Amino acid sequence: MSSTISTTQGSNTAMRLGLLESSHAMPTAVPFGQAESSSRDVDDTELLSISWNQDYGCFAAGTSHGFLIYKCDPFKETFRRDLKNGGFIMVEMLFRSNILALVGSGANPQYPSNKVMIWDDHQNRCIGEFAFRSDIRGVRLRRDRIVVVLEHRVYVYSFTDLQLLHQIETLANPKGLCCLSHHPNTSVLACPGLHRGQVRVEHFGLKVTKFINAHDSSVSCLTLTMDGLLLATASTKGTLIRIFNTMDGSRLQEVRRGVDRAEIYSIALSPNAQWLAVSSDKGTVHIFSLRVRVIGDDAFNRHPPSQGPAMVHQNSSNSIDALVSPNTGANPSSSLSFMKGVLPKYFSSEWSFAQFHVPEVTRFLTAFGSQNTILIVGMDGRFLLVFPFSFTLLFSLLARQVFFLMHISRCSLVSLEGVISGDEIDLDVWKAELDRPKNSLGRSQSTSGSDRFYRCSFDPINGGEMLQQEYVRFLKADTRR
Repeated sequence: MSSTISTTQGSNTAMRLGLLESSHAMPTAVPFGQAESSSRDVDDTELLSISWNQDYGCFAAGTSHGFLIYKCDPFKETFRRDLKNGGFIMVEMLFRSNILALVGSGANPQYPSNKVMIWDDHQNRCIGEFAFRSDIRGVRLRRDRIVVVLEHRVYVYSFTDLQLLHQIETLANPKGLCCLSHHPNTSVLACPGLHRGQVRVEHFGLKVTKFINAHDSSVSCLTLTMDGLLLATASTKGTLIRIFNTMDGSRLQEVRRGVDRAEIYSIALSPNAQWLAVSSDKGTVHIFSLRVRVIGDDAFNRHPPSQGPAMVHQNSSNSIDALVSPNTGANPSSSLSFMKGVLPKYFSSEWSFAQFHVPEVTRFLTAFGSQNTILIVGMDGRFLLVFPFSFTLLFSLLARQVFFLMHISRCSLVSLEGVISGDEIDLDVWKAELDRPKNSLGRSQSTSGSDRFYRCSFDPINGGEMLQQEYVRFLKADTRR
């Protein structure tokens, strides 16, 4: 798949967090302006995309008429840019600088869905373009790289001169799965491999490629820690989240979101690699306590940049251990975990440590805020009514046609023949809730709308239901202040 690159003359653009230079001369897109608060009806604006910046302190909202940038703490609208016609289906920030990557919705021929624009909001102009023959599936930025994701290929460009550095072939990737490390001393990229359930990890600084067979099913979501040492993945079944060491590909931990199929919307790892958060179409944001940690969290600070990423990786990878921090609680497990040597792996599963309930039909993305807080942003919502459940089902298995049945209070007896396949449970056969920890309960709620921002806090010792600290309908509310 060929691409066309163009840059503007003199785009030696000053950024708050970096410098973008180019050497070619070709005028590109015309600028678009800033809308006044009364110039457009909010009800006429459709929310097309949501994306966090690299440190999760801001997020960008692509709309049918342009884009908006919001700061999370304190929550406020930073700025907005409107188009007369058309909007953006992708808006990728570069930390909190004036540089963004934009992909149009296709409604306006000037902003097609097969072109990435590098936008300098300070100069109010496009300073570079990447045009392809097919639609863009994803865009990722770091201070020295621009990554463009197509259906079957990932392109990696230099941010200084926009030259192509790497081409990576992938399995069909309609969701544009790809993630980057953002520590200045490491350069790690993770994307789907060429086989189902496989993740390809590129350590560019070390010139090392690692293939991780993460799941039996196709990978549906993945994320890296800031240093790129840990990788978290979920499959299309959406029941298990797995954490891997990207240096040797070893699986470090596995946690269970639930037992029924789910579409995983997002996975987030806390900056200290102590917590993992997951959002899905089941209406609950889960937090898990991680038993893996890089010993000596200041490893990167001890090694100056001149020593290069190889030194940092070598020291850090040898320091990854499985442990439970004495300052945090542990994930609850099944009441039958003591029989894990006899029963399937489900009985020894680790369940979520803390939970927050959101509208099921809204696509929520989650991230970690300041200490012991979670940020949740949603889109694509409509009216919802969720009925509560107050029962727990007991299940059993000994062999193919012999069932091991037990009874616990408030539970029914259920036969699980054909339910368990490998390490994950397929509820196309069995449609019910299984034995779950008591601190993860359903509840009813009736809500509508899509532009939702939540800030929640969780108890790092006891877990349980998170507390809502802030709630904003960010497209409807006047958050500019």
